[in-house]
Amino acid sequence: MADNALVVQSRERSGKGVARKLRAAGRIPGIFYGGPEDPRCISLDPRRLQALLDKSEAGMNTLIDLTIEGEANESLALVKEIQRDPVTSRYLHVDLVRLDVTHRIHVTVPIHITGVAKGVRLGDGIVDQALRELDLECLPRAIPTEILADVTELDVGDSLHVRDLAFPEGVKLLTDPELSVVSVVAPAVIEEAAVVEEEVAAEVAAEASEAAPSEETKAEDAAEEGGAD
Repeated sequence: MADNALVVQSRERSGKGVARKLRAAGRIPGIFYGGPEDPRCISLDPRRLQALLDKSEAGMNTLIDLTIEGEANESLALVKEIQRDPVTSRYLHVDLVRLDVTHRIHVTVPIHITGVAKGVRLGDGIVDQALRELDLECLPRAIPTEILADVTELDVGDSLHVRDLAFPEGVKLLTDPELSVVSVVAPAVIEEAAVVEEEVAAEVAAEASEAAPSEETKAEDAAEEGGAD
């Protein structure tokens, strides 16, 4: 079995009840789509999928050799979306897209900072990363694991923009090249930004609290729904 092999099962029925039974059995529902074939409802072992993604440097861009149990054909697939439990982060549902190795696809790739900035080495500057990932277009076999941003020559007040980064041959940039990726700033700038961020977060939380229905209202709504049945 290939390192990135994933065997899934076909499923005909869907709905919340089916999904609950699958999760109780240690599996999750999903959908496999893309290309000329019809979408397929599937179920799979979330532990196997998580293990594939965790061990790969490509993360969500890991190419998966997918086989539907009982069928001979193997397909190359990519995780398009994973729905997680907001409390436990456990996988609840997964979307897998079928790939054609000859067709370019849109992927999101992380930016990794390398080097120690001059403004940090020689002064009291702080590295502030404003952009952490890029949208790219490339062939499936050419998806880069990461894009490097070397900050070695940055002094306090300097920035690197998307246009300053190096990209592998055959990879097309979709992100705005004028966006700032990383800057070296004075500590006071970071502290001021943190204060503003905290104030905004407090305002949003206050507004959400005011807009949220009370427990009494929730109980009344639940009673009405019960009566409607």
